Amino acid sequence: MKKIGIIGAGISGLFIANLFKKNPKYQVSIFDKKNSLDLNRGYGVQLSVNSVKLLNKIGFNKLKKDEKFYPEKINFYSKKVQDKICELDITEFNSNDCKYTTLKRSTLINFLKKDLEDLIKTNYSISKIDQEQEKIKLTFENEETHECDFLIISDGVFSKSRNLVSNNQIQPKYNDTLAIRGMIPAKNIIDKKNILLFLGSNFHHVIYPVSSSEDLNLIAIMKYKLSADEQKNYSLFDNKSFIQKILNNIPMENKEFFSNIKELKIYPVFVSDNFFEVKNKNIYFIGDAFFAFPPSFAQGASQSIEGAYELFVCIENNSNTNFFKNRVNKTKMVNNRSKLNQLTFHLSNPLTVYLRNIFLKKLVKNKSFLESYLGKIYR
Repeated sequence: MKKIGIIGAGISGLFIANLFKKNPKYQVSIFDKKNSLDLNRGYGVQLSVNSVKLLNKIGFNKLKKDEKFYPEKINFYSKKVQDKICELDITEFNSNDCKYTTLKRSTLINFLKKDLEDLIKTNYSISKIDQEQEKIKLTFENEETHECDFLIISDGVFSKSRNLVSNNQIQPKYNDTLAIRGMIPAKNIIDKKNILLFLGSNFHHVIYPVSSSEDLNLIAIMKYKLSADEQKNYSLFDNKSFIQKILNNIPMENKEFFSNIKELKIYPVFVSDNFFEVKNKNIYFIGDAFFAFPPSFAQGASQSIEGAYELFVCIENNSNTNFFKNRVNKTKMVNNRSKLNQLTFHLSNPLTVYLRNIFLKKLVKNKSFLESYLGKIYR
C-alpha cells in the first residue's frame, strides 16, 4: 500500500484525496496548519465545465439543487447598468450533465471533505521535509513525524512546504491589485440569474448568484499600489480606516453596489511569477502552490481541480514524469488569458474603451474565437 501525504486542505488537496480514497492501494493523510477548515464565509466560486465534469466523478452531481446555480450568460457593462455592452452565452460549453456552475466556496469545501473527516489532521504546520531517503519524511511543529511515498503540496500561494522544498527559490509577487469580496442583497440587481461584469478605469467587479437564496456574490479587483511593508502587514486589511479608504476609492458610478455589502473582506492579490520543478519525482505541487493566477479569468478553482485530477491519473498510471510539463503548458495558457482580461477590463482611455467595446460585441458572437479562447480552457 502506497502512502499519500497531502499538505493543505483546500479545494485541490481535498479533491485529490477523494480520488485516492476510492482506491484501496493508497493510504491518504491530509495535514492542514489551521485549527479547523474555514467554512463560515459565503464567498462564491465559479466552476467551468472542465472542473464540473471531474467533480461529478466523486458525486458532485448529487449535490442538492438549491446549493448551486447555473448561470447562462455573462453580461458585460461599461461602468453602469444602463451601459450594457453585450452578453456572452456560456451554455455553448455545457453538456447535459456538466454545466457552468456557481456556488458558495464553503458548500464546495463541505462537499469535498464529507468523506474525509477521518483523514484530515488540523493544526499541523510543517517544519521540515526530508526527501533524501526512499520515503519522504515530514516533521511538524508539534514534533510529530509522518512518512509517505508520495507528497502532494497544496497549501496555497504562500506555500511554506514549497519554500522548504525549493529553499525559498519561488516567491509570489503582489500584482498591484486589491480584491474586495462580499455578499450583497439581490434586490435592485437587474439580473439575479446570471454573471454581471462591470468594466472600469483600473477597476472592475463581478456579481453572480451562488445559490437559490437572495444574496449574490460580489468580487471587485482594484488597481492599488502597496509598499513592501504594507504587503507584509496582514493586520492592515482588518484596519477600519484602511478599509474605509479603499471603499472611498471605488469609482462613484459603482458605489451603489457596495452600500449594503456583507461579510466584507479586502486582501492583496499575489500571483506566481515562475514554476518550480522538484528533483524528487515523488513530490508534487497542485493548486495555488503550483501556480496562482490573476483572478480575472475565474479559473482558480477549476484549474486546481483539473491539475489535481491530472496528477492523480499520472500517479495511478505510473507516468508522473509527464505531469509537470503538461500542467505548465495549460497553466501558461490560462495565465496569459487572465492577464489579458485584467488589462482589457481596466482600460481608461476613452478611445481604447470605445474600441474595446466594439471588439467585445463582435467577439462574443464569433464562434471560432470563443472556441479558441474559452473552449480550450472550459472543455
